[in-house]
Amino acid sequence: MDFNFLFLILVGFAAGFINTIAGGGTLLTMPMLIFMGLPSNIANATNRVAILIQTALGVKGFQSKGVDPFPFAWYLGVSALLGSFIGAYIAVDVKGALFNRILSIIMLIVVVLMIFQPKKVNQNLIERINGKHLVVSTIIFFFLGIYGGFINAGIGFMMLAILPYINRLSIVKSNAVKVAVVCCYTVAAVIMFQYHELINWKYGLILAIGNASGAWVSSRWSVGIPEKTIKYIIITVICAIGIKLWFFSA
Repeated sequence: MDFNFLFLILVGFAAGFINTIAGGGTLLTMPMLIFMGLPSNIANATNRVAILIQTALGVKGFQSKGVDPFPFAWYLGVSALLGSFIGAYIAVDVKGALFNRILSIIMLIVVVLMIFQPKKVNQNLIERINGKHLVVSTIIFFFLGIYGGFINAGIGFMMLAILPYINRLSIVKSNAVKVAVVCCYTVAAVIMFQYHELINWKYGLILAIGNASGAWVSSRWSVGIPEKTIKYIIITVICAIGIKLWFFSA
């Protein structure tokens, strides 16, 4: 049992690292929780404890390196939080996931968007975080919140496709905003799942040790490396997880 907990921490570290720099860590932690005997809906709920702590620490990590996602992230975060209540409510009674192949297709689309994204989007342009661009992003993030409340897996990829394109944020700033927004809407998901008594707090807190450590390391490390390198890492992770989803979804 102790070995299982140690392995859960290690998987959590990898997931926290990947989630902060890109996304998709849930696709590592969810199978591990299920392997340890949790039903899929309880694994989904329990995973949110680790995500909440991981993202809170990730935000602090970015801020410690001078990358502050606020106040812009508050607008998107509150909108996503409202959507998350809806998504988590739907997820309460979901026992299975035929969802994997659809998600793998979404990931492929995100890869294409990132590969063929115009260079000007990520290079020395003025951020568009007010006016109509703020309104559009707020609306989009409400629907992302519904998805995030439901399952959360892969949502980071979607945010990293939207924020540089619509709001012209750098990848580092996009990552910081993404982490802050996920932290906000995960609060709603945790409340909803706990209300229905679906959270296994022991596993959730053990997983959180690894997630939070990975998020702290990743949030500080990713600030100092070239955006192109981060983009290659993101694309590699997306492709690997997308292939896993396609061939292992039954």
